[in-house]
Amino acid sequence: MKKKNYIPIAKNIIELEIKALQALKKNINNSFNEAVFRISNCQSKVILCGVGKSGLIASKIAATLASVGTPSFAISASEASHGDLGMISKKDILILISNSGETQELKNVIQYANRNKILLISIVSKKDSPLYKLSDIKLVIPKVNEAEGIVPTSSTTAQLALGDALAISTMKFKKFGKMDFKKLHPAGSLGKQLMTVEDLMITGEKIPFVNEKLKMDKALKILSNKKLGVLIVRNQKRVTTGIITDGQIRRFNQNKKDLHILTADKIMTKKPIGITKDALAVKALSLMNSKKITSLCVYDKKIKNKTIGVIHVHNILSANIS
Repeated sequence: MKKKNYIPIAKNIIELEIKALQALKKNINNSFNEAVFRISNCQSKVILCGVGKSGLIASKIAATLASVGTPSFAISASEASHGDLGMISKKDILILISNSGETQELKNVIQYANRNKILLISIVSKKDSPLYKLSDIKLVIPKVNEAEGIVPTSSTTAQLALGDALAISTMKFKKFGKMDFKKLHPAGSLGKQLMTVEDLMITGEKIPFVNEKLKMDKALKILSNKKLGVLIVRNQKRVTTGIITDGQIRRFNQNKKDLHILTADKIMTKKPIGITKDALAVKALSLMNSKKITSLCVYDKKIKNKTIGVIHVHNILSANIS
């Protein structure tokens, strides 16, 4: 059998779906704003439901909403009529997805929502359908051309795009930021890239503090015991005044100077480079690389020059952040 060139078919399908999205974009109206407002202020769950490919889209939209801070899940329309309607409470919002709006399996779900005064949002194409007529907020998918005229492709792409638009708009309404996202995505590369300095820094008794008037013979013992490769120098008011690294000490010894009789303030580098605890760990790593150093003092924004932690390059690399 000869190989055929299917690239024109692929381009044609993609073009059909692009046109569907362009039509959807023109069709967005104030009903969308109302849906975002109601979803953002929902005091319970957002439940999505559809049949067939619309059901798969419902699952994806539910997963996206949940990942950006809106408790959400999808239910099967057929299973709903066999007990799963019990998952839906009066404070929930129900989003039903159907291109035709006439899907038989959705009728029981629509009736249940109307009977119990549950807010019903429809994602639907036909305006003369039961779903359109009986829903509280109507998000209309414009009539689009499907692949081969029959295969649900352009319509499901439009449904998916509309769901993403709802999820991201709701996220913006709630001011759901990177740190909120991190809480819901602790694993994987996304979670690691959103880790903060506070997540990885060394704190408490592990910080190698020394007073600036401490003799270096005693300071060296602290350097050895803490095994961090640095000493954080501070004054009587516990304000950080400098830093001493093991590299500095090696260079000092190479010059054959009598290190032991000196105090920490005679050796230290003044005004050490620092970072706030809420900064991203990747930013700390970038700062260390640019300054060619291996440790940073960690400060609290409210208390200037008071070290509350130390972050070492190994802390970041051990977390597989690069």
